[in-house]
Amino acid sequence: MATPEIQNGSVSVMAAAPLAGPLDQNGHSAAALRVSSPIRIFLFFHKAIRAELDGLHRSAMALATNRGGGDIKQLTEKCHFLRSIYKHHCNAEDEVIFPALDIRVKNVARTYSLEHEGESVLFDQLFALLNNSMKNEESYKRELASCTGALKTSISQHMSKEEEQVFPLLNDKFSFEEQASLVWQFLCSIPVNMIAEFLPWLASSISPDERHDMRKCLHKIIPDEKLLRQIIFTWMDGLKICNKRKCYEDDPRSRSSGSPNEYGHRSCESSQNSDGDIRSDCGATTSSLYFPIDDILLWHKAIEKELIDIAEAARNIKFNEDFSDLSAFNRRLQFIAEVCIFHSIAEDKVIFPAVDAEISFVQEHAEEESEFDKFRCLIESIESAGTNSSAEFYSKLCSQADHIMETVKKHFRNEESQVLPLARKHFSPERQRELLYQSLCVMPLRLIESFLPWLVWSMGEDEARCLLYNMLIAAPASDTALVTLFSGWACKGCPGGICLSSFAIGGCPVEEIKETKENFGTSCNSCACSSTLNESRTCGLASSEVSGTLSQKASQTNQFCCVPGLGVSRNTLGMNSLSAAKSLRSLSFVPSAPSLKSSLFNWETETDSNISDLTARPIDTIFKFHKAIRKDLEYLDVESGKLSDCDENFIRQFSGRFRLLFGLYRAHSNAEDDIVFPALESNETLHNVSHSYTLDHKQEEELFEDISSALAELSQLHENLNAKNVSGNLSESPSGSSSHSNSLKKYNELATKIQGMCKSIKVTLDNHVMREEVELWPLFDLYFSVEEQDKLIGRIIGTTGAEVLQSMLPWVTSALTQEEQNKMMDTWKNATKNTMFSEWLNEWWEGTSAASSHVSTENNSSQGYEAHESADQSDNTFKPGWKDIFRMNQNELEAEVRRVSRDSTLDPRRKAYLIQNLMTSRWIASQQKISQARTTKPEDGEDSLGCSPSFRDSEKQIFGCKHYKRNCKLRAACCGKLVACRFCHDEVSDHTMDRKATSHMMCMNCRQVQEVGPVCITPSCNALPMAKYYCSSCKFFDDEREIYHCPFCNLCRVGKGLGVDLFHCMTCNCCLPMNADHKCIEKGLETNCPICCDFLFTSCTVVRALPCGHCMHQSCFQAYACTHYGCPICSKSMGDMSVFFGMLDALMASQVLPEEYRNQCQDILCNDCDRKGTAPFHWLYHKCGLCGSYSTRVIKVDRDPNCST
Repeated sequence: MATPEIQNGSVSVMAAAPLAGPLDQNGHSAAALRVSSPIRIFLFFHKAIRAELDGLHRSAMALATNRGGGDIKQLTEKCHFLRSIYKHHCNAEDEVIFPALDIRVKNVARTYSLEHEGESVLFDQLFALLNNSMKNEESYKRELASCTGALKTSISQHMSKEEEQVFPLLNDKFSFEEQASLVWQFLCSIPVNMIAEFLPWLASSISPDERHDMRKCLHKIIPDEKLLRQIIFTWMDGLKICNKRKCYEDDPRSRSSGSPNEYGHRSCESSQNSDGDIRSDCGATTSSLYFPIDDILLWHKAIEKELIDIAEAARNIKFNEDFSDLSAFNRRLQFIAEVCIFHSIAEDKVIFPAVDAEISFVQEHAEEESEFDKFRCLIESIESAGTNSSAEFYSKLCSQADHIMETVKKHFRNEESQVLPLARKHFSPERQRELLYQSLCVMPLRLIESFLPWLVWSMGEDEARCLLYNMLIAAPASDTALVTLFSGWACKGCPGGICLSSFAIGGCPVEEIKETKENFGTSCNSCACSSTLNESRTCGLASSEVSGTLSQKASQTNQFCCVPGLGVSRNTLGMNSLSAAKSLRSLSFVPSAPSLKSSLFNWETETDSNISDLTARPIDTIFKFHKAIRKDLEYLDVESGKLSDCDENFIRQFSGRFRLLFGLYRAHSNAEDDIVFPALESNETLHNVSHSYTLDHKQEEELFEDISSALAELSQLHENLNAKNVSGNLSESPSGSSSHSNSLKKYNELATKIQGMCKSIKVTLDNHVMREEVELWPLFDLYFSVEEQDKLIGRIIGTTGAEVLQSMLPWVTSALTQEEQNKMMDTWKNATKNTMFSEWLNEWWEGTSAASSHVSTENNSSQGYEAHESADQSDNTFKPGWKDIFRMNQNELEAEVRRVSRDSTLDPRRKAYLIQNLMTSRWIASQQKISQARTTKPEDGEDSLGCSPSFRDSEKQIFGCKHYKRNCKLRAACCGKLVACRFCHDEVSDHTMDRKATSHMMCMNCRQVQEVGPVCITPSCNALPMAKYYCSSCKFFDDEREIYHCPFCNLCRVGKGLGVDLFHCMTCNCCLPMNADHKCIEKGLETNCPICCDFLFTSCTVVRALPCGHCMHQSCFQAYACTHYGCPICSKSMGDMSVFFGMLDALMASQVLPEEYRNQCQDILCNDCDRKGTAPFHWLYHKCGLCGSYSTRVIKVDRDPNCST
């Protein structure tokens, strides 16, 4: 078998272990995926990082609560170590794992890289706090504990998401060998000095069994080369030997007879001429001393030479206008940029701190990085323009190359004049060599493998020997194998194929490692070089990526060092290694917050995500909520520190604000999960783009629940403390005082914990919404039209209940400017233009408070969108007889007139008589009431107004009427009568009752008239609820059903509520079951029933929607379907008619037409498929030949006897 390298989407392989065991459907061994998968090593990394985070947070909490074990200095050291470990872990993922995954599975990796940037900001904030001067204040300690808790939560959630989404994809999309290759590249991308600490720390953080599994895993990951395995396992075992290599007795360097002994040996004369070049002569003895630190000048010389070559290549491109090899030129620029960045990191982390803490070239390093970025962007612009590139592009290319060269030269000269003299003066040669070796180890292995031969090629032979000798002397004895590897790689850059190491150290370093001698063959007796090329072990530097001239000289010799290569191709890493290198610089000085734009996947053309430059779109409404969320999160973060003050009013206010945010966040996240994200995923190019955000919502929901539970516990503790204070137990006994002290201590610890949790939820949600705005927001511009965005907004609003809107609108608008408020409301009104939303909004905004209009007496606390909701319907429809003619309201009279008019059994004279009496019945009824009022007096004045109670069940004394169960009567604003409901009023009145105009009610228990409300305000009733459900908009009470108020119908309807079991379709303007598959007809419910002609929108009976989109009453449908199967409006079939049409087929086959009609055809129009066709002649049934429907109409009879069907 073989271990692969992913190269530009293809796979090359090298040796690795085979799989064993039965294979699953994906071709993997199930046991291997569970135990032996190379990806498993990342789980060990995560476990170790979690343990470190736990320890860090425990230390901060101990400091904040004045428990033992808290120390600022120790905490700072832990933070520095954790940051270094985690940062390099993230960089290796960004450089290796995510680009490889993005090739196989799109739209997954970028959000995790954005999270890495957010976590970097968290570390910055933590270190800024650690450097604060207010370290002795209690508030500082609590804030420190909060920051460590937020860091722990954020990173733990990030790793959990990777384990749930990323690792399964790596297991599924990559073979065992490919996984091993990815993990090996991951390890080779971590700087050498860091991985030497990383592996032993990792091994110590896991159990012995897991450590054993990890060693087995590494055996399958590391290429089958003993030298490489010895290096890795030496690091993992944590062998740290402080003894340095001693000088060989046969030192090739001549001693300086006139120099003091403390400066060591003088191996070569090195001086700098006026041009900055280094002159070396290892064989000569001079009067000047040799300083190992001057080897930095060799690095500078090589970098300057490469930049000069790049500038010359840029001029050649300009003059020849040959851009065919721009990709190679770009890779070459990437290499030298990466070398410069890591050189800057080495200076910032190793050399400058050792020489003088005051020295800093941060500004120069940042300027160089910026210039390289500009150069790279310019090259990419030329590549994308192709043959259309103008001369101006080439001029800019040359100018930028020259500018970079001058900038770097100036920087190097400043360092050489300010830093090197201090290093020569204050450090011994041994210390100087250590600094150089540590500077080299700042690079990762995969860069050192290319850097050393490139560097050696630019030197003279003596200079190269000095470099290797200094490296050998400075390295600790535990790095013997590593130095051997470095020496062998360096030898590959020697133009003549000479083994530099044998001359530099007096022998072949390979001979010092007996374990590796067998691996190099018997030909390596005294030299680290082999006269023959072993292709399987050679890691030659791709010359096109580093230096064109180097390739020419390297081709002149066939002698390469026999040490193994890493087997990691630079093509695999692409340009992301540069991004990782740039992010590492944040560890060397105080960093700033990263840009919102991810720099990782810069091989793809990304849409500019600068939000401020985008024009207003309907989908922007979603992100208006982000602004309100951020505002409340800031409140929770800042004000949570006051919980320790034991202020009851503040605790109540804080808890209420938190519950409001929790409920509205839940509504927002549900809308995204149910509507927005599925819309994105429906586009094939956007698959997987939202999965990570759905996982975020689950984690954030859990965090909100934890805070809610903690606040409830805090409130209970506060009540207990108050009770003890009131009872006076504190003054009675020492035990009472001790109990109070313990309770107070527990209260303070819990308050500190809640403060940390509030910081965590703020950090988590801030990062979440930032990533949504950077990654998801621009996608709507690319893939959704304005009309599609309007529909999305309408669907979101259509699943939002009235009580949620009443809480949400003031909450959102309070965080927006007036202009933003106007834009948001314009978007909402446009999305709801077919509905009654504006009417509801005006009624609520002007006449009621922002509090919820629906109160559940079972639970008086606000339940967000989960409050009881339903519709105003009466199951007992009024069915009048002739004796009730004078008690009908106007709608009932009109319906009865239509019924009489359609009755074909009545004699025309009788029909006219009945209609005339019906039409004049209103006047007759009014005359009868006037006569009764004059001749009779009520026995009880109160009864004339309806003050006596009414009963739904008189035997059980249950208040209400035949329509509703309720404990109150309403005073009609029109006539002042007290009635149980509007239906009861309309049945006995010649006018209808406007229920929304009702302002007073009478409690039927105490018979007191009062303002309409959910409960009786009379003390004797003790807040007796009028019904389980109350709507302040409709003045509606119901004690039996689940009711909700739809703000878009502006009516109460039966159901659990919008977003629960129903949603409001903004096109049809009606409430429909969730996920209902219906055909939209604009304002389809704002019409009369085609059967009974009652207005459907406000109808009290159940309405049925037909497949064609038209509606009718359920009862009308049942009666109509007995004799018809076509819609009375459009004639389309009202359901699945396949059985009925099959029966008609059998009937047609059994009927024999007369001879003169058999060959005749008829042109028909099918009502179901809306297409024309022909059918055989029949006096009743005509089947559509296209869809098989019998719902057709004849448009022409063809009497041609030759007509064929």
